[in-house]
Amino acid sequence: MKVLLINGSPRSNGCTFTALKEVEKTLNEEGIETEIFQVGNKPIAGCIGCGACKKLGKCFRDDDGVNECIEKIKNCDGLIVGSPVHFASASGAITSFLDRVFYAGSGKDFANKPGASIVSCRRGGASFAFDQLNKYFSIRNMPQVNSNYWNMVHGNTPEEVVKDEEGMQTMRMLAKNMAWLLKCIEAGKKAGVELPVPEKKIQTNFIR
Repeated sequence: MKVLLINGSPRSNGCTFTALKEVEKTLNEEGIETEIFQVGNKPIAGCIGCGACKKLGKCFRDDDGVNECIEKIKNCDGLIVGSPVHFASASGAITSFLDRVFYAGSGKDFANKPGASIVSCRRGGASFAFDQLNKYFSIRNMPQVNSNYWNMVHGNTPEEVVKDEEGMQTMRMLAKNMAWLLKCIEAGKKAGVELPVPEKKIQTNFIR
C-alpha cells in the first residue's frame, strides 16, 4: 500500500514539508509506503478549460508535473495534499495544480481512494484553506481521512512547527487513521466486499 503526499509549498523544506514528514514517518511505521511530490516551487499554469484532456486522457500541458502526478495517483492507494495558508486560502500553486489534476485525471483513478489535506499557517486562515482543499476529494468520490482535530499546524518556521505539539500529534493521528482505513479497505477486498457500483453520471444545468 502506498500514499502519495503532495507538498504545495514554494519552500521545499519549510513548514508544510515538516508537517508532511511527520505524517510520512508515522505512515512508514505503520507499514505504508510513501512518496512526497513537490509542486509548489515552480510555475504552475491554471486550467484554461480547453477540454483537450477529455480527448487526450491527460492535460495538454506536459511541462509542470500535472500529468506526472496523475500517473502517480493511478498507482497509489491514498492521497494527502499539503499547503501553506496564503491570504486565508491554499497556495496559488497548489490550487492551479489540483484544478488540473482533478479535472484532467479520470474519475475512476480517484474514486474510493482515501484523501486528506493538511495546512500550515503562521497564525490564521487555516480553517478556510483546509475547507478549500477538502472539496477536491468530495467531488471525486474519495473518502476523507481526519484526525483528532482539523489537520493543521502553526508556526512561521519549521522549528516553530515542531514545537506545535498538538499540531504534530494531529499529523500522527491523521497518518494512523489513513493507515487503518487503507488496511480496512484491503481486508474488505480480501473478504470479497466489492466497491460500490457507480451509476452513470447525471449532469443538470439549472436553466429551464
